[in-house]
Amino acid sequence: MKKDAEEVTQAVRKCIKEMGLDDEYHTVRTKCIGRCDDAPVAMLAPNNVWLKLLVPDKCAEVLTEIEQELVEQSPRFLYKMGTNFVNSDSIPTKQRRKN
Repeated sequence: MKKDAEEVTQAVRKCIKEMGLDDEYHTVRTKCIGRCDDAPVAMLAPNNVWLKLLVPDKCAEVLTEIEQELVEQSPRFLYKMGTNFVNSDSIPTKQRRKN
């Protein structure tokens, strides 16, 4: 996993447990989802909200934003499926031209 993704995964899992949210949240590792410049990223289901540039020491803050339904105002907000706004200057990996 790149860009501290494993560290973020472990920190999120730890925060979920510490905050007593085990019955509310589940994490799943994935392979590349095409947002290298914004990595590590997370996708929240069922709302299809994507977060970017996650770091281990902010996981509790991210979970609090999710719980308080403030995640779309977060600087980590990347995208919500069904909208045209993407909070990134990066072109998704699969849409980049190959030379």
